Amino acid sequence: MPIKTKRWCVPAEPDDGYRVLVCRYRPRGLPKAKETWDVWMSDLAPSPDLFDAFYGKGQTPITLDAYRERYVQEMQAQQDRIAALAERVDRGETVTLLCSKDCILEPICHRTLLARLIEAARRK
Repeated sequence: MPIKTKRWCVPAEPDDGYRVLVCRYRPRGLPKAKETWDVWMSDLAPSPDLFDAFYGKGQTPITLDAYRERYVQEMQAQQDRIAALAERVDRGETVTLLCSKDCILEPICHRTLLARLIEAARRK
């Protein structure tokens, strides 16, 4: 599978390829020497406003469908980064998208949505 998704704290495997942290914020208290990713692309994470809306910070939480729709809209501005990751996959490289250690529900995590966007951007 050329696109994988994991939490950043899951140990790297030899076939992980290019490991990309897609969290808005860098993990707190983690020394750079213990980073488990090759690159951090915070712009591929949900905006702070979207994150707050989903978790209901100061407002009624939005639905999962609304969250997905807004995330896909936000990623329109990141087409160059998504295309660059898709090119890596097209060249046969594995890309592993990493999210928060607290994000245990992979099916609703933005890393899964992002993997679909990267797959859709591939030239195949």
